[in-house]
Amino acid sequence: MKEKIEQLKKLKEQAKLGGGKAKIKIQHDKGKLTARERIELLVDEGSFDEIDMFVKHRSKDFGLDKQIYPGDGVVTGFAKIDCRPIALFSQDFTVFGGSLSETHAEKIVKIMKMAMKNGIPVIGLNDSGGARIQEGVSSLAGYADIFLLNTLASGVIPQISVILGPCAGGAVYSPAITDFIFMVKNTSYMFVTGPNVVKTVTNEDVSLEELGGAETHASKSGIAHFIYENEIETLLNVRKLLSFLPLNYRDKSPELKFNQSEIKPEPKLDNIIPDNPSKPYDMRKIINLLVDDNDFFEVHKNYAENILCGFSRIGGMAIGIIANQPAVLAGVLDINASVKAGRFVRFCDCFGIPLLVLEDVPGFLPGTEQEWNGIIRHGAKLLFAFCEATVPKITVIIRKAYGGAYDVMNSKHVRGDFNYAWPSAEIAVMGPKGAVEIIFKKEISKSKDPKKELEKKLKEFKKRFANPYITAERGFVDDIILPSETRGKLINAFNLLRTKVDINPKKKHANIPL
Repeated sequence: MKEKIEQLKKLKEQAKLGGGKAKIKIQHDKGKLTARERIELLVDEGSFDEIDMFVKHRSKDFGLDKQIYPGDGVVTGFAKIDCRPIALFSQDFTVFGGSLSETHAEKIVKIMKMAMKNGIPVIGLNDSGGARIQEGVSSLAGYADIFLLNTLASGVIPQISVILGPCAGGAVYSPAITDFIFMVKNTSYMFVTGPNVVKTVTNEDVSLEELGGAETHASKSGIAHFIYENEIETLLNVRKLLSFLPLNYRDKSPELKFNQSEIKPEPKLDNIIPDNPSKPYDMRKIINLLVDDNDFFEVHKNYAENILCGFSRIGGMAIGIIANQPAVLAGVLDINASVKAGRFVRFCDCFGIPLLVLEDVPGFLPGTEQEWNGIIRHGAKLLFAFCEATVPKITVIIRKAYGGAYDVMNSKHVRGDFNYAWPSAEIAVMGPKGAVEIIFKKEISKSKDPKKELEKKLKEFKKRFANPYITAERGFVDDIILPSETRGKLINAFNLLRTKVDINPKKKHANIPL
């Protein structure tokens, strides 16, 4: 028995070396960690239980029968993060460049199926050159098997993709189906076709970084939800994201202890809105004053910056926040902002995470570019997401709430549970100036002094309509509240909504305007 134990230990040590010490050194020289080092950083110490360590590929063509490595380029298993169970796979670039073979895919599919059965999140650490070309269609079939599992698991368990190297061709579609994508500056890349193919087909000269680097996908395409400077920072923030999420759609997010007696007014909020309604301000300042410990974990920080999305806690409870950002494009809704926020709302609804909406929106962005690229369809995605969501939903109208954007941003009419307004709120079909120019067009044009008449009508209109009181008279906002008392109101409201039950009509599934 002793010999067999020693043999097992030897084989395990061999498997842990992946492609060997020389290739590990090359990985380190690129500023990258190995598959196993990444796992050690990500999970609780000593919690990783590996499976399929001895799996080997079954290919014999192109000399592959002479190149066999235990594990076949991916480390799979189960672990804990903050004492909560997760499933994970970590691709090993030292073995065939992390390329996906039939058995490589089978290992990933196995842990995904186990994760779904047990209701635990799946984290994929991606570092792969793509399909293993020598295996032909078997490799492609492996990708499709993973895509199917990604799709079936969507909305059942959280799925997180961490891109820690190349991710190209068909490989990109698995991360694209998952809930969140992390990337690392200068070392991660995602693209369907690489720079050489782009050059051949379109005659465009583009670098790897420009085409599919982390900053490109964080700011231009919106593919990456989070980007960080290095792998260590990235993996630590994966842990932080998980701290806000439930294990599955039936579970609840972790809740921190909170003492209700500690709720106090926040006087800074009473002076945070500029007197001039056209003057911008940073909505993040309001968010940080409302949430616990000034901690707002922002999603898509560098993309569609006119709307803010992210996770936080209020009264110890994990929530999702969607907020217009007046400091960028006056906080208007455009195509990218609508898609960004719509996707975030749907994720939170999938996993029972309550929603807080902070509203200061002058409307949808006008222009031919927006209209021709489908602002109607894309704006409808955000509207659809709020209408469909059955989680607790609270809106606070901070300042402007104009036109259709008022309806879209979780108004009372689309099942907002509690809708509050600050005294600074302006709720109307359109801005005061535009409204006056339409309603009083004849009077202004016939006046001896049109400019003076416009100013007079504008002053009257603002006094009558540029406030939240008419909306409150109709019950479309539940209360007009002091900014300084907002945090306490929100904590009480979310606590009340813990037992909320809301259902949608029975159907196979809805047809969201994709």
